[in-house]
Amino acid sequence: MTTFFVSRHPGAIEWAARQGLAVDRFVAHLDPSEIRPGDTVIGTLPIHLAAEICARGARYCNLSLDLPPDSRGRELSAADLERHGARLETYVVRRVDRAGGTTEFISSAFDTTHNSDRPLP
Repeated sequence: MTTFFVSRHPGAIEWAARQGLAVDRFVAHLDPSEIRPGDTVIGTLPIHLAAEICARGARYCNLSLDLPPDSRGRELSAADLERHGARLETYVVRRVDRAGGTTEFISSAFDTTHNSDRPLP
């Protein structure tokens, strides 16, 4: 089982190190074909990629922030991330095809307190 941390931002990578996360691979961009059942993917990914990760039997942990509008669109340091409440939240995301041919995405958090039976990395 491999733990991936997906980010092209130095502040996020430093934040992960400060948290003591056990990460096997830091990648700027994720190739979903590399994901295997039991892997963990950490990052802030588009919903369709999070759904594909979950469909492959991996765990998706979103790097969540409470970011005010004036902090958006700029590079954040690890200290900025901490100041804005950076945390990992685990989600199960799946794509649901409707009979009419439309698609919707359903996402549900199941471990925002980090107290599940499978601890975050």
